[in-house]
Amino acid sequence: MSDHPAAEAAEKARENKRTALLIAALALALALAQVAGDDAKTEAQMRNVESANLWAFFQARTVRQTVLGAAADRAVLDAALAPGPEARRALEAQVATWRATIARWESEPETREGRRQLMERAREAETARDRAMHEDGRYDAASAAIQIGIVLASAAIITAAPALAWVGGALGLGGAALALLTHLGLA
Repeated sequence: MSDHPAAEAAEKARENKRTALLIAALALALALAQVAGDDAKTEAQMRNVESANLWAFFQARTVRQTVLGAAADRAVLDAALAPGPEARRALEAQVATWRATIARWESEPETREGRRQLMERAREAETARDRAMHEDGRYDAASAAIQIGIVLASAAIITAAPALAWVGGALGLGGAALALLTHLGLA
């Protein structure tokens, strides 16, 4: 009968080692998920700033266009009242220059700094920001599942309830799978 308690103790030690390895693997998965989540959060913040800057540039271009358009409209009136043909031609030339500038500010594909291109770039940054925010939320959920798995696996060692280790392992595996799917762009 004395061998029976020793065998039970040896089996318990093996079970605790397996659970400790499970906890170590879950801790590794947790660290990776949290790093990925932090990266996603940083990406979301950077893209948010980028989109805000692009929208501010868009608004500045809009204001400049409006001011220049008003000046061109005024110059057209002034040209009609100009005292001589040279003054009229000079004002008309200035109006043409201003109208060309307004058109260039509306669409400037070569520099991507026309209003249309700025709007497109700002919307691209917003889409990237939204995607990163979504990923951050997924990584947070994955981290929470892994953390709960670690807690349950730890409790299994203390309580000698192997079912807790199984449930903890399943939760941790689910969290790790969610983190992986998020990284692959599938979640």
